[in-house]
Amino acid sequence: MATQGLSVSVQDAICRSVETISDEMISWLQDLIRIPTINPPGENYIAGADFIGRKLKQFGYDTHYIAAEGMAEHTPEHPRVNVLGRINGSQPRPSLHFNGHFDVVPVGAGWTVDPFGALLRDGKLYGRGTSDQKAGIAASIFAIEAIHRAGFRLHGTIEQSNSVDEESGGFAGVAYLAKHGWIGKDKTDYVIITEPSDVDRVCLGHRGVYWFKVTTHGRIAHGSMPYLGISAIDHMAEFLHGVTHELKPALATRKTSVPVEPPGSRYASINVNAVFGGQPEVGTQTPCVADRSGAIFDRRFLSEESFEQVRGEIHTMLEDLQAKNPDFKYNIEDLMIVHPVHTDENCKLVTTISDSVETIFGRRPKLTASPGTYDQKHVVRIGSVEQCIAYGPGILNQAHLPDEYCLIEDVVNSAKVMALTAMQLLGAEEVSSKR
Repeated sequence: MATQGLSVSVQDAICRSVETISDEMISWLQDLIRIPTINPPGENYIAGADFIGRKLKQFGYDTHYIAAEGMAEHTPEHPRVNVLGRINGSQPRPSLHFNGHFDVVPVGAGWTVDPFGALLRDGKLYGRGTSDQKAGIAASIFAIEAIHRAGFRLHGTIEQSNSVDEESGGFAGVAYLAKHGWIGKDKTDYVIITEPSDVDRVCLGHRGVYWFKVTTHGRIAHGSMPYLGISAIDHMAEFLHGVTHELKPALATRKTSVPVEPPGSRYASINVNAVFGGQPEVGTQTPCVADRSGAIFDRRFLSEESFEQVRGEIHTMLEDLQAKNPDFKYNIEDLMIVHPVHTDENCKLVTTISDSVETIFGRRPKLTASPGTYDQKHVVRIGSVEQCIAYGPGILNQAHLPDEYCLIEDVVNSAKVMALTAMQLLGAEEVSSKR
């Protein structure tokens, strides 16, 4: 099937152009992977932003470095710096904005190759951040360059932002860009976030997140006479028992109609991230009843659940425990609230990129939703841009693994998809000279 609005000859020219610059693209991607932009704590962000920004400038973008001024994360030791490039077309709208994050998670154990060596072997590129998601950054930047080198000019505006801290919530990255007007409905029509999507899938959104901390309070006493005290750990154990034996079974019956992948994540869930209390594990112990205990919880909720319901059932559990035992004292703290987002599968962005995927792969893409969250939450909730999806190279289940890799073929094919999508969304005209 031909991508709607583009002749077969134009499609072929664009695909050939991507293939022609593919070696250059992969070489540049290798150099990007070699910059260890590890989060936490946020190492080498300036080096990463500068490396990307120099390529954007070389390719004709008006380039801006945007520090997350005023954010607690933005420190002299670990500055948070994003980079954004813009190429104006013959008209300001429509505008297509590509976004990718260049922070990567810590390496972890179990690697058999250098995590920042960018080893290329048997059609795979290895390294921390290849799939998640530096390959997506390379694909989107070189996709637009391939259009220009094929001798075409886009009518609308193209933007590329590369941001920090996605792995820790994106608040100094895409959230900051949206809050300060770099991304927003008054200037941005379409956003493609280049997260790994297994190359022939389009991700429409994600579930909601409620991270919260519960702290129970007791009364200290001598450990040989615990009846004189009140154990905060015992109270926390009661709440944890309720979470495990009452709340978890109830959540396992709630299933979303949204096509979350993998299918096991179509159910509501709760996970205990951390438990603490009493005296430190290391060091000298003294015989004391613990007067404080706490736990941090990760509740994933569905589009069919309201946040008021989600938070309310936690409060109800705690209040019921307090009603049964007047000594049960607690406080609860909201740590992070992310509402579900889901882009209309019939909108122009989704149907256009689906046509492009079909052109390259010969089949319609599977439309999915993410079990976790990514920066679409900020684009939609803060920037109010309705047409936002995730699409990019990389194997989703490679994210954060040891020996993380991305298939070279996927990088090239996704760049073709992005280039055809950009031409269809923004319109293009052939110009007299090629780059």
